[in-house]
Amino acid sequence: MAHKSIDLIIETSWEVCNKVGGIYTVLSTKAKTLQKDYKDKIIFIGPDVWSAENPAPTFTESKTLLRKWLQSALLPDGMSVRVGRWEIPGRPIAILVKFDGLYASKDGFYGTMWDKFHVDSLHAYGDYDEACAFSRAAGYVVESLVQFFKAEDKRVIAHFDEWTTGMGLLYVKDRLPSVGTVFTTHATSIGRSICGNGKPLYDYLKGYDGDQMARELNMDSKHSLEKAATLNCDAFTTVSDVTAREATQLLTRRPDVVTPNGFEPGFVPSASKFAAARARARKCMLRVASALTGRELGDDTFIIATSGRCEYRNKGIDVFLDTMARLQSQGTPRPVVAFVMVPAWCGDPRADLRRAIDDNLVTRLADPVLTHALHNYNDDPINNRIHQLGFAAAREGDRLSVIYVPCYLNGSDGIFDMSYYDLLIGMDATVFASYYEPWGYTPLESVAFGVPTITTSLSGFGQWVLDTTENSFADCGVSVVNRTDSNYAQVVADITDRLEQLMADSPARLKAIAKAARATAAAADWSNFIGAYQQAYDIAADKAAARIAAGKTDK
Repeated sequence: MAHKSIDLIIETSWEVCNKVGGIYTVLSTKAKTLQKDYKDKIIFIGPDVWSAENPAPTFTESKTLLRKWLQSALLPDGMSVRVGRWEIPGRPIAILVKFDGLYASKDGFYGTMWDKFHVDSLHAYGDYDEACAFSRAAGYVVESLVQFFKAEDKRVIAHFDEWTTGMGLLYVKDRLPSVGTVFTTHATSIGRSICGNGKPLYDYLKGYDGDQMARELNMDSKHSLEKAATLNCDAFTTVSDVTAREATQLLTRRPDVVTPNGFEPGFVPSASKFAAARARARKCMLRVASALTGRELGDDTFIIATSGRCEYRNKGIDVFLDTMARLQSQGTPRPVVAFVMVPAWCGDPRADLRRAIDDNLVTRLADPVLTHALHNYNDDPINNRIHQLGFAAAREGDRLSVIYVPCYLNGSDGIFDMSYYDLLIGMDATVFASYYEPWGYTPLESVAFGVPTITTSLSGFGQWVLDTTENSFADCGVSVVNRTDSNYAQVVADITDRLEQLMADSPARLKAIAKAARATAAAADWSNFIGAYQQAYDIAADKAAARIAAGKTDK
């Protein structure tokens, strides 16, 4: 399908230059492909939550970019902007918005949004006000840019990600009829809440009413805003068929386009540097594990990991830990280290572990399952389950260690001091046993680095694999385990079998699996997926053009 030209794309997200979740990965890997297609006609808007003491690590302010707009922009009192480059592949233009001054007038704005779009802000709590102040400010920036570029007769797209940007979309919808609006829900707020509260989502999906569940789970305001953005945008998209079904039921609109998440291969070391990077990662992880557990771990050690957002049930961390317990009980042919790399309420790196690493000591430490202090040690569900399963106890003959890494692996955590990607390359397998996973970047990242991965049929990525290739390590480097609301024990058994299979495979077969994994990642390159976004842009721009034409006819 030939796509029409777009004159300007302005995309707003809380995660622009602000790495807090998976949407950061979506945007930061997509940007290079968008820049190639729309060179500096793509502008990202993010929150200016930074200070002189804590500067934005991936933003470089510019004195020249959009200088004339900055000089002439008429923005409300209480907000300010900075313009620069987002230091990711493609280096797109980014505008960071400081919005604190808008809180004072929020009630009047909420009243307007109720009158025009029936957004219920009365029951708001938590991060609702912050998200709405930011996205309202982003709406003002979009309006100012459109006026500055005299773009009322051009094909302009304002793209908003997640419920946190919904107020900005509704403001643009109300004020700028010539701008095509795109809304992407990466996960519905009410669907995530249903799962997070331990309710079965899939067996009963067709019976759920989103509004009713929002009232039951005290999610009225977020759901109301997300639903209003969904019903009022020109083009509604989501990231997988799994989430499309969820959105259709809970938000009452079928997505116009499914826009799967791609990956930017520039993050993966070149072939000439790959072996050295893998060896460096393995050495680091085994050194940490040996210092913590007191076990001498050689290079035959099988390294497994799970990672992602700290959602114990949704991300399948419960399944992962129970799988490790099953592997332990059945015995493993090789030593195994299983890392749970999930940022939690993390304190300082353990001083005793740091000393043991520096002094190259292999002496079992107290609590040998944890790399950093936890502020909520007794209430952390991952920590509690690891101890319940006995992994902190010294047991004769055990060959499997579980290690909880509750910090962001950004290269300066105080224990590994390597980034997540720099460690990922050294693993032998990853497991992402998700119960609720709209897409699933973690398994895609894994195969991009040639690491075989296990995921479930409830993840968008897992469903994409099932739809596009044979479900086996040999064919795609991925094994998708069937997961439902009611087959937990079978999922644990199936994942155990897959891991035992990998541990028994020959080096030649593992090399072929790694090659198949990289081929799967190549099929998910952004160059293959960006067309879905362009389709959404066309739908939105055409609807805006029709609105303007109808308005001129009416006059």
